[in-house]
Amino acid sequence: MTSRLAALKDKFVQIKQPSRNAVSDTAPVENTVKEIIANVRARGDAAVREYSLAFDKADLANFEVTTEEKRRAVANLDQQTREDTEFAIANVKRFAEAQLGTILPLEIESLPGVHLGHRVIPIETVGCYVPGGRYPLLSAPVMTIVPARVAGCDQVIACLPPNAHPAMIAGCHLAGADRIFRVGGAQAIAAMAYGTETIAGVDKIVGPGNAFVNEAKRQVFGQVGIDQLAGPSEIFVVADETGNAATIATDLLAQAEHDVCTRVGLVTTDRKLAEDVLKQVERQLESLSTAPVAGVAWRDYGEITLVEDEDAMIAYSDYIATEHLQVHTRDPQATAKKLRNYGSLFIGELASVVYSDKCCGTNHTLPTMAAARYTGGLWVGSYVKIATHQWLDERGVAAVAPAAVRQSATEKLEGHRRAAALRLSPRQLAVD
Repeated sequence: MTSRLAALKDKFVQIKQPSRNAVSDTAPVENTVKEIIANVRARGDAAVREYSLAFDKADLANFEVTTEEKRRAVANLDQQTREDTEFAIANVKRFAEAQLGTILPLEIESLPGVHLGHRVIPIETVGCYVPGGRYPLLSAPVMTIVPARVAGCDQVIACLPPNAHPAMIAGCHLAGADRIFRVGGAQAIAAMAYGTETIAGVDKIVGPGNAFVNEAKRQVFGQVGIDQLAGPSEIFVVADETGNAATIATDLLAQAEHDVCTRVGLVTTDRKLAEDVLKQVERQLESLSTAPVAGVAWRDYGEITLVEDEDAMIAYSDYIATEHLQVHTRDPQATAKKLRNYGSLFIGELASVVYSDKCCGTNHTLPTMAAARYTGGLWVGSYVKIATHQWLDERGVAAVAPAAVRQSATEKLEGHRRAAALRLSPRQLAVD
C-alpha cells in the first residue's frame, strides 16, 4: 500500500473491489517491439511490409493512401456521418484556437539593457497514430490531427492500421492530414520515428494505440518526441447522496465498452448510492450489446469505494488520478475546484464523458495510469515549442558580465571567463 493510500485506509471501504491490478507491465511485448523497431530502422519499407502481412494480414504494394482513395472515402460517407464529423472538427478547432490564443510570445527587459523573451514555434513535422481498434473511432483522427493544423505544423502525417474502417481514412483527410499511410502497430511508430523510403520521419508522434504501439513510443522516445504513454481507458465518478445511480452506471458502462481492460469506478460518500449503482450496472449489462466487453471490464477492473466524507472523497480521487473524472455532487462546481489530479474533468450530471470523446471540443487523448498527477492531456500546446531568446546592449553587458566573469573564475572555467570578459569595455580578450 502506497503512503498516499495508507493515509486514507481508515476513511474508505470498497463495496466492489477490482479483481485484477491495472495493466501497465510492458515486459510481454518489450522484446518483440525492440526487434520490430530494429528491423524497420535497418530495412525500411521491406520490414514494414513484412510486419503488415504478418500482423494485419495485409499485403500492400503501396502504403500511402492516394488522392483518389481519399476522395472516394469521403464520398462514401453517408451525409449525416460527414456532417457529424465536420461538427466535431469545427468544435475541436474552435477550442484549440482559443487555447493557442493563451500561449503568447514574450519580450521583457529584465535589467536595463538585458532583453529576454520566448517565441511560440510550431513543431515542423508531426506523426499522428490513429488506432483501428474494436470499433471505427471516427473521433480519433480529429483529436490528433486538428490541433496540429491549428498549431501551424508544416506537415502532418497519419498512420492507421490497414484494416481500419474506410471512414477512418475520410476522417484523417477531413481533419487535415497531409499524407495518410496504411501502416499500423509498432512498425508504424518505428517508421515515423526513423523514416523509410516511403514514410518520412517526424519530429513528434502523438496518438493512442495498443500495448505494442505504446511500447514502441516508449522505445523511440528521444529519437522523436511523444505525447504520452497511454494505457487502457479509465473513468471515475465522485458523487454524494444526490447522485443518480442509473446515470452513473450508464456512464461507467459507456467507457467500459472500450476495452476489457478499462478501469471504471465510483467514489461516494453515500452507501445507498454505492449499492444502487452496483445493482444498476448489473441490470444494464443484461441489455447492453457490448456487454461481452463492458462486463469483463466491470468484473475485472470495476470499483466502488465508500468514503466517510467529502475530504476523503477528494483525497481518494486525487490518489486515483483518473483519465476521466465526473463530478456528481450537490454543488459540482465547488467540488470541482477542490480536485487536483485528473486528465479531464466533467462537472455536473449533464457533462458526460461521451460528449468530449466525440465532439464537444476538448481533447479525448488523456493521461492514464495515474499520469494525471503530473501531466494533462493532448492539446494544441503539445504541437508547439516555447523557445527562449535574449539580446543585450552595452548597459546589459555592464550589468551581467562582471558576475559571469567571477562565477566562471570560481568554477575554473577559463574559456567561459574569457568569453564573458571579452564583451566588457574596452573590447579586448582578457588573458591575464
